Amino acid sequence: MAGHSKWAQIKRAKGANDVARGKMFTKIGKEIHVAVKLGGPDPDGNPRLALVIKKAKENNMPNDNINRAIKNASGAGKDTNYESITYEGYAPGGVAVMVQCLTDNKNRTASDIRHAFEKYGGSLGVTGAVSFIFVEIDGEYLPDYTNPLDDEKSKLFEKFLDKLDDCDDVQDVWHNAE
Repeated sequence: MAGHSKWAQIKRAKGANDVARGKMFTKIGKEIHVAVKLGGPDPDGNPRLALVIKKAKENNMPNDNINRAIKNASGAGKDTNYESITYEGYAPGGVAVMVQCLTDNKNRTASDIRHAFEKYGGSLGVTGAVSFIFVEIDGEYLPDYTNPLDDEKSKLFEKFLDKLDDCDDVQDVWHNAE
């Protein structure tokens, strides 16, 4: 019976890893789509696409998936347009959060992000609500100051981040939690 239990644990862990890997591939696929739309399908002439392909390979995305995403974005597949949107707000504990999304449905994404903020006691703000706290250095958003969290708020904040990570449209999240 112990062997069966061990197999069940391995199967569950593998399933969870497969789900996480699939979500990562979906997010990278959207990034490839946007890069191709902005700069064309040739990575030699499109540095943004070259960076996304590098990211895809670092995450063990199969070449078939990469090529299919490039082909679809070039017009060989369905014509989907992704839009980049940044949401700003305050998460549990007053943590300033910026959420970068790529979406083909702004209403769905806004609803998902709003729900995540509200479910964990935060609030979605308007553009500029928290962006003044962050400065961009070498392509990364860094906070001017950090917000220390106690254990209880920290656990709630982690759940909030997990909820955002579950949203396929979320590409990056910046915050000033310590």
